[in-house]
This record gives sequence, C-alpha cells and structure tokens, in this order.
Amino acid sequence: MEVEPIARLFGKREQKNDATVAVTDSASGRQLSLITLRPFTEKVNGRVGDYHIGRFPAEKGRLRSEAYENPEGFIEVTRENKDTPVSEHFRLADFLTHDQANVWPKYLVLREALVDKLELVMVELQHRGVDAQRLRVTSGFRSPQYNQKGVGRGRARDSRHQFGDAADIMVDNNQDNRLDDLNHDGRVNSKDIRVMADAVESVERQYPELIGGLGVYRATRARGPFIHVDVRGVRARWGRY
Repeated sequence: MEVEPIARLFGKREQKNDATVAVTDSASGRQLSLITLRPFTEKVNGRVGDYHIGRFPAEKGRLRSEAYENPEGFIEVTRENKDTPVSEHFRLADFLTHDQANVWPKYLVLREALVDKLELVMVELQHRGVDAQRLRVTSGFRSPQYNQKGVGRGRARDSRHQFGDAADIMVDNNQDNRLDDLNHDGRVNSKDIRVMADAVESVERQYPELIGGLGVYRATRARGPFIHVDVRGVRARWGRY
C-alpha cells in the first residue's frame, strides 16, 4: 500500500521490509531509503522482541537534562537491510551494538546529526590532504545493557553512545582495524590522533550546530588509538593529544 505523501514526493517505491522502504527520487533518479522507527513503547521488560536492550538512564530516574531523555524509538535492523546506506560512506551495520551476534532483528538508535558530522570530518581530512577513504566506526550505538557491562572500565554510566549520537572512530583505509599512519612518519601514535582531532575541531567551528564531545584515546596493549565524537549539543573534551 502506498503512503500518499511519499508517493507524491518520490513516485514508485519498493518495500524492503517493515522498517526500510526503497524509493526513487523522481527529480534526480537517485535511490533513497526511508527508515521508520519502532516506537520506544515496544520495549517491554528491557527487550524489543528477542533483542535485549536494557533500561535507559531516564528509566532509572537519572534524567540529567533533555539530552538524556529516552529515544523516540528504534531502527529495526535485519540480515536483509543491515547494509542499507545512511549516508555516502556509512550503513546501518556500522553503528550496531557489538553483542547478541545470532539475534535478529537487532535494534538501533542513530541520530542523523552524528552521521552528518562523520561525513564532514572525512571531507575536512581530505581537504587537509589526508587520504581518508574509510572512517571505521569501532563503537556506535551501545544498548544500555551492553554499556553497563563496561561501566567502571572506561565507559560512562550515562554514555552518549546509548542515545545514538556518539561514535568511536579511526581512519582505516586498509581495513586492518588499526588507525592508519596519517602523517606518514612511519609510526602510528598521538600525532596521528592529533590530525583527526584537529579535523573535528574545524568541523565544529564551521558547523556549531554539530558541537559535542571529543575524546582522545591512546593505544593500549589491547587496542590502537582512536577518537570519540558526539553531537551532544555542548562542547566537551577529554584525553590528551
């Protein structure tokens, strides 16, 4: 069944599943995807269907500000639609919580402003002469249940990752799950992190509506360096670079 406003704007559509609708822009001919949300009220006893999400901070009486209100709903991600693009360089699967590998469908919270900011960081890096073909999201949305497992071990109890507006990222063109040597000095260290952080600072100066957090994480024995980026609406900085 056609949704009349969508039909008028985009013409013929193809239903991929209940959550994602493929449409064609009648003006440009480009393929687009319209993604609908499952209402927050469908989360019962910490789950939507078989997928465990847990309880958000506001559900526990910890509403610090409007920025920490419960999300409006969830994107349903299936095996069939997980590769749906949300922008030129990112897809739904890039932002999924890293748990419950065999449970489908999964559910995701993702803010458009975050995706915009990540795309702009890539543009800024390229403008500065950095070969940024692939920006890997090492951690996007974290369900409250998943986030809770790391509280006290580097994760904040009220982490912005739970609200779909934060991502841990690194330039990883060769897809080896490690930050690339961005300044071409033969080493991967805090100087390469500085390249990424400077690009984020520049994007926030140009687009103050995307202001948010910037966290710098140096390498450990278990992982390489990366940065945290979010669009919380106020400036926040932590870590050294």
